[in-house]
Amino acid sequence: MTDLPSPKTRPPKARRSKKRDYPLDHTGIPLPLKVLGGLCILAGSSVVILTALDLSSSLEQIRLWLRPERSKTSVVIYAAMLVCRAVLVVAPLLLGIRLLMNRRRHAARLVNSLIGTVVATALCDMMLFGLNRDDLLYLVILAVLVVLSGYIDPSLAEERLLQRRLRTMEARSRSERGGRDGHGAAGTGPVALNFFNLFWIFVACSVIGLLLETVFWFWQYGCYQNRAGLLFGPFSPIYGFGGILMTLGLSRLHDRPVVLVFLASALIGGAFEYVVSWFLQFSFGITAWDYTGTWLSIDGRTNGEFMAIWGVLGVAWLKFLLPSTLRLVNAMPWKIRYSATTVSTLLMLVNGTMTLMAFDCWFERASGYPLHTPIEQFFGNSFDDGFMADRFQSMSMDPADTTRIG
Repeated sequence: MTDLPSPKTRPPKARRSKKRDYPLDHTGIPLPLKVLGGLCILAGSSVVILTALDLSSSLEQIRLWLRPERSKTSVVIYAAMLVCRAVLVVAPLLLGIRLLMNRRRHAARLVNSLIGTVVATALCDMMLFGLNRDDLLYLVILAVLVVLSGYIDPSLAEERLLQRRLRTMEARSRSERGGRDGHGAAGTGPVALNFFNLFWIFVACSVIGLLLETVFWFWQYGCYQNRAGLLFGPFSPIYGFGGILMTLGLSRLHDRPVVLVFLASALIGGAFEYVVSWFLQFSFGITAWDYTGTWLSIDGRTNGEFMAIWGVLGVAWLKFLLPSTLRLVNAMPWKIRYSATTVSTLLMLVNGTMTLMAFDCWFERASGYPLHTPIEQFFGNSFDDGFMADRFQSMSMDPADTTRIG
């Protein structure tokens, strides 16, 4: 009978690899970011303590705000804003801890979540109070988070490291083959979900969507209508944000049956179209489309026909257009891709901010309010009612449809 090997001589069991998708997950976070992490912990702790000490007055303010004469819609929006603000109170503390613990990937995910939370908070604030000074603070926080996201994201950090190494290589063709092409790591879907890729997806979808909608309108009604959604440029941001949502929501379905992709795209597109219509009406009294009386209409904000169109667009985007867009975007030379993305992001933020301010001043004029501030006078002279009606030909405004307070 053969003797069994002693426990000391048995081969060790294979351990499951804990290696992450990107090698730089384990690299130390630079000292400036650790200092930022310490400041986040200090600021977050202070805000949490002050909020706890002032909890009774905050609850009293909420009780006074939720008077019976408030509409149910206003109450729902206010509750959503309170939840988002509560997240923003706790989040800096968590972010600081993750930065100090060198959790680069976890910190990047938290920053990306905070970007969405800040946007949601600002939208709720606009629907209740219109544009105000708080929105400037949200814009600054959003800009800081976007820059921070691009800096700590391990996939982009690895790409920057690879870029520096490739510059020293003699064979340029080999270096280009060695570069990343924007695709995600195994198991994460067809695209790396970082800010660089998502921003250019937004730009591409904004342009493609505007072109498709213009052609569709001309084919259906036999005339041209300006379908732009921003003050400047050939952009329709609803398709830009829709493209981002499709990419985020469908990235793990790229190898699934077309029917499943179609149904998911239809649900995502229909829900997004509903929310956008809801926001425009309650913030500025704007009606950009009305599907009342059509097949499977949901409050006139979306319907079965356009949900099916969103489904087709989602399939076409995921199966055909997304790979081509990624190849085009990642053909951008590495020497300029980050600077070009930064400048383009700033220009798009300015464009979007000025568009919202123009909507707000349009609302003020339609409500009969006098133009007091220099900003209101500037928008009243530069983007008057005639300009707005010509630029946004698909939109109509009724101030009575908003949920603004006061």
